[in-house]
Amino acid sequence: MAVPTTGRSIEHHPDIVEMRARYEKAGTTPMAQLVEGLSFLTGLYIAISPWVVGFNTTSTLAVSNLVVGLAFAVLALGFGSAYERTHLLGWTAPLLGVWVIISQWVINGAPDTTSIVVNNVIAGGVATLCGLAVMGLATMGKRKA
Repeated sequence: MAVPTTGRSIEHHPDIVEMRARYEKAGTTPMAQLVEGLSFLTGLYIAISPWVVGFNTTSTLAVSNLVVGLAFAVLALGFGSAYERTHLLGWTAPLLGVWVIISQWVINGAPDTTSIVVNNVIAGGVATLCGLAVMGLATMGKRKA
């Protein structure tokens, strides 16, 4: 059975417009900009860390850090440029940070050197905290203005 359309899309529904305005307001605060910038830089660092710390010879862990770091940076770019549309992905950011922390012990063949452990624990911890902060921004956006 066909549903008649009135020519208006749901994009113009007052509730959706109001919700987007709240998320946009929450995403443009100085704190949100700081969190998004730090998240982006953290993602880039995680991506290049195998070459900075010197574990690029361990291809599996290096590839993991590269992929996760780039994914984290892309998420941060999405949060910065279109937060009202990407806020629902915020829950993935802390999980990526946790993966960076535990990946060195989960990935088969990854060396267990002090520099790798310290690098991934600190970078993963910062990523997790940034992800939790992004999730906090989403709850700020849900509140009534």
